Amino acid sequence: MNLEGKRVLVVGLGSTGEALCNFLLHHRAQVKVSEKKNPEEMGQKISFWERKGVTVEAGKHDQKSFMEADLIVPSPGVPWLPELEAARVNGVKIISEIELAYKFLKGKIVGITGSNGKSTTASLTQKILEEAGLKTYLAGNIGTPLISFVDNSQDDHIYVTEISSFQLEHIEEFRVSVSVLLNISPDHLDWHPSFADYYEAKKKLIISQRENDKAILNRDDPLVWALKEEGKFQVYAFSRNGKVSPGCFLDGDWIVLSNKKEEKLLRTSAIPLFGIHNQENVMASALVGHILGIKPARIIEPIKSFRGLAHRLEKVTSIRGIDFYDDSKATNVDATSKSIQSFERNIILILGGRDKGGDFKKLRKPIKENVKTIILLGEAKEKIRAALMGIVPMETVSSIKEAVSLGYSRARPQEVVLLAPACTSFDMFQNFEERGQVFKREVLSLEKELGKQRT
Repeated sequence: MNLEGKRVLVVGLGSTGEALCNFLLHHRAQVKVSEKKNPEEMGQKISFWERKGVTVEAGKHDQKSFMEADLIVPSPGVPWLPELEAARVNGVKIISEIELAYKFLKGKIVGITGSNGKSTTASLTQKILEEAGLKTYLAGNIGTPLISFVDNSQDDHIYVTEISSFQLEHIEEFRVSVSVLLNISPDHLDWHPSFADYYEAKKKLIISQRENDKAILNRDDPLVWALKEEGKFQVYAFSRNGKVSPGCFLDGDWIVLSNKKEEKLLRTSAIPLFGIHNQENVMASALVGHILGIKPARIIEPIKSFRGLAHRLEKVTSIRGIDFYDDSKATNVDATSKSIQSFERNIILILGGRDKGGDFKKLRKPIKENVKTIILLGEAKEKIRAALMGIVPMETVSSIKEAVSLGYSRARPQEVVLLAPACTSFDMFQNFEERGQVFKREVLSLEKELGKQRT
């Protein structure tokens, strides 16, 4: 693809938008940005990019800009705007950032997607490959945009890339050497028209692969496993519920690697990550390492030393025998369900935020089994209350600080106060990270106020 002189419109000027601008300028394209934020919100960003030669329109999306473009690259998460649809109908090419990167990138791509666990799996996978001596980089939603690596990429580089449904929506030729599909459950239904559309976007990562490519699929998820018949790629499975080969499975308390022969990898008790879902993430990461030729002994140590990521079922502290856990990243119903099921003791559960179109009724069973009290906050609180009525007591608060204080007052020693909201944070916070940081700050403030006493 020759970009020189082409009129390219970048929609959105977040981290990916800025990476796109740098790349496109380097390749001598005529770059324009359309950003819905107003100039006051963007601050110095506009003048910075205008000095570099980028035209920036802020505060609106001008239809003319979309119609005049030779190519449009929307940032991840930008909704399907009417302006995009009109441009598509008019014959304007629309592709995602990963599609553009793929056309120029040297090296292999390991693509990781799923409704939950992408960031943890990508981070652990990259750690396993790096500690084995491979030239590997963490890219995509969790790391640096893939487009940023293009101009320095080499044939022996490996890009472990966390990929969202937003990015997959606009691919054409994009293809990965090794794919990982962790799970599929309703998510981002405030963006995708339906669950079927969301599933179609996710499956593109797998069905775009060819004969020599490898697909790592969750044997326990029927929607994921159904994709094994969708192409000629080589399938590796992982499962917590039964033996698979080639693949990785749980046998008692052992993670077992299976490919012609079975080899015990490590005990689940040696995995520092808390939660049953992290056993699946570990199996998927181990399989990537195995496929890329890393011996089991060199896969084990990175797993044992991996401490996980912030806001993913992260223990904050214990106050007088009550444990506080931050799972702010549990932004959908399935993630919250798995979070609840990770404990075998009473939970005071903090739920709520901005709804993504999830079915909160699916939480009724795990809540009935594990949850003592629910604390509701945020925009979706009344929808959640209606879905969960009659199971356990529910109380409403207006802030994280109130939620922490009330949670502590309702809990008893050996019980858990868990932030696992099943919603996005955008009604009250910039992102799930900020929500988690505020939760941790309020928990530690309460601990200080009561007098530090860890268990």
